[in-house]
Amino acid sequence: MAVADDKTAGPAPPHLDKPDLDNPALDNPAPQSASAGTVAECQPKLRADARRNRDRLVEIAAIAFAEKGVETSLEEIARQAGVGIGTLYRHFPTREHLVEIVYRRELESLAAAAEALSAGHPSDIALEEWMRRFVDYIAAKRGMANSLKILLASNSSLFAEGTGLIRTTLERLIGKAREDGLIRSDIDTTDLLHALTSIYSMPASPEWRERANRLIGLLMDGLRAGR
Repeated sequence: MAVADDKTAGPAPPHLDKPDLDNPALDNPAPQSASAGTVAECQPKLRADARRNRDRLVEIAAIAFAEKGVETSLEEIARQAGVGIGTLYRHFPTREHLVEIVYRRELESLAAAAEALSAGHPSDIALEEWMRRFVDYIAAKRGMANSLKILLASNSSLFAEGTGLIRTTLERLIGKAREDGLIRSDIDTTDLLHALTSIYSMPASPEWRERANRLIGLLMDGLRAGR
């Protein structure tokens, strides 16, 4: 069902040039930025209908970037969200702005998933399922790679923050599973993090996600062995 625009749609600014850049690594350092903060902190105060439009645009963009890459049509994102392209540009003046907000949302969702999984599953299952969520995060990040590289070079401490958040989350999950005797005691967070981030470098193919999840299963088999 279409969502009413929070204002009458106006003309959209031209798209930014999109250079061919290498994919950013998960643990890249990043310069400081005034834009750092959670998605909620980055959102302006909006009327309820405008906030719904904004949240819907971010939700649709996350799916589109993961499936089709960051070059996906912004007009199509707006159409699927049920708003005009002018509404999209009022909330996100550039493609890179939208990418940054989507990326923050993916990070926060990943951290929140760890808490929910830990509350509802044995600690080894929580770790395994979180790593599968990490595959979804990687899929989104691969789709946004070029624009994330621009953010890394220009204005954001986002990647350093993201690395810290992911490491802290993974450490908690590993620590609990190790404490419960459900995984081997000699596992190191850094080793597992490197194994997970290597999935980022796997060649893109229709079977990428299936292969990535199969690797998660193999990792968990190894973690459970010799406990």
